[in-house]
Amino acid sequence: MAFTMVSFPLALLALLVAFPIGVTAFSNGHRSRISGFRCTCLHETDGTQAEAFQLGQQICTYKTITITPSGMNEGELPRQAVSVEDLTPHLNSYIESSGMRNGVLTVISRHTTTALTINELESRLARDVEEFFLKICPPDERSESEKKEAGVRYLHNDIDQRPDGEDEQQRCRDNGWDIDDDVELQKWRDQEPINAHSHLISMMLGSSESIPVVDGKMVIGQWQSVLLVDLDGPRTRTVGIQLMGNA
Repeated sequence: MAFTMVSFPLALLALLVAFPIGVTAFSNGHRSRISGFRCTCLHETDGTQAEAFQLGQQICTYKTITITPSGMNEGELPRQAVSVEDLTPHLNSYIESSGMRNGVLTVISRHTTTALTINELESRLARDVEEFFLKICPPDERSESEKKEAGVRYLHNDIDQRPDGEDEQQRCRDNGWDIDDDVELQKWRDQEPINAHSHLISMMLGSSESIPVVDGKMVIGQWQSVLLVDLDGPRTRTVGIQLMGNA
């Protein structure tokens, strides 16, 4: 009997249906056993096996949330201020409303001058974060920042020379700016902040975090929080959240 490559997957599928087999996968203390088309998760902590449970309906959902910095006054203009905002309550609320019991939460910053990190939420530590990173990347002397330093200049802040090249010009057009018109070009330059240091610090901290969710709760430490670090504030910011897992 001829046995082609096309027929092999179909034959394997038929075998799985007729004779379900078990496959066990291990990942960081959590074990899943797949039997045919059913998946059972065995949650183990510190080497102690907890009760097995069957995974439910699959969930994949995304939303964007808006974060207004604490202490921001209405109409206040950005001045390259650094602030640390706690996303943890927002994430917990989203997990609860989704009904997801086990899976992964991914959160991503939607700005080039904000960052995400998992650490302790503490007011004096937040001030340390600002002091530490502004020593590494001090603000440009042309910046609105209260921490700007004389003699510090970044190429990104040479606004009169931007956009630099056809690719950057096209990105401006794609984002709604008619830079081929001299008046519109000047409007674009006028609204550009002197914030190269904010971009650089954001690159060091990172822009996303993925967090395991077990039994409807994020698996983070007792003193850990999921934090949004705004490096060019105060501004209203947005954060993207995706949940993938099972009810």
